[in-house]
Amino acid sequence: MKKGERTRGMIVERSAPVFNTSGYFGTSMNDLVRKTGLEKGGIYNHFASKEELALEAFDFSMGVMRERCREALSDRKGALERLFAVIDVLGELVEHPPVPGGCPILNTAIEADDTNPLFKEKAREAMTDWHRLIGKITKDGVESGELSPQADPYEMASIVTSTLEGALMISKLFDDPTHMQRAVEHLKRYSKSLAQDPEPSDA
Repeated sequence: MKKGERTRGMIVERSAPVFNTSGYFGTSMNDLVRKTGLEKGGIYNHFASKEELALEAFDFSMGVMRERCREALSDRKGALERLFAVIDVLGELVEHPPVPGGCPILNTAIEADDTNPLFKEKAREAMTDWHRLIGKITKDGVESGELSPQADPYEMASIVTSTLEGALMISKLFDDPTHMQRAVEHLKRYSKSLAQDPEPSDA
């Protein structure tokens, strides 16, 4: 990797927690200067605008989240265990977020709504990826006979993401992770209710 590419990557990696914690509008170039150790000109040598950097920082944050999910799924077998793994990854966003600030999708979607269509589209695409993953796990479970034919992939994807993102917002609002813990436990009970056979381990 060339020096310029390494510098660009460093800028994105160090900027991601700033944007994810303070938001696009709450992050100043001076904040980014302090975090990266570069002057404004040094940052603008690699990015045409703060918006371009913020979009790449969002992609970086989502990449970290996807990697955590891949690791969680790597040794899970069966639809229920895989659903539990996804639920746990999203459930950890309160106390152990992969990037400081919590869920980049939630943060970006809230800030971008009706203000910046580029950021809104980024958040929508990222959420669609989660929906596809959860939907595929559910569909595979139905086809294998592990889950009831009544388990709808689209419904499962919507319920899991909306429940956990809502629980994340409330947990942060009240500084109390109990709300997320309840949501995680509820979703696992709901997932088990769709099983045709024995319950998997919660581990």
